[in-house]
Amino acid sequence: MKRAAAASTGRGADTVYGGHEHVLRQTLIAMTAGTALAEHESPGEATVLVMQGRVRLVAGQDCWDGIAGDLLIIPNARHSLEALEDAAVLLTVAKSG
Repeated sequence: MKRAAAASTGRGADTVYGGHEHVLRQTLIAMTAGTALAEHESPGEATVLVMQGRVRLVAGQDCWDGIAGDLLIIPNARHSLEALEDAAVLLTVAKSG
């Protein structure tokens, strides 16, 4: 959270497993309250495990709120993620094809 708070974007991220050469990638993302990952396409099957705080996942007209311990399934559609309060999430992506 310290790195996210110090960043001009209010976010910080570290890949904890995988990378571009792997099918599976896990990234720990810290976000300060009010910051967001802007709407983007899903690169494959993905989940967000809320580690701390509260977030909102939005896809079109649908939205899901998550608190610490919740696992959110990211739909295969354009989506965004907003920190409703300081939050840390573990993003897991299994790239398709």
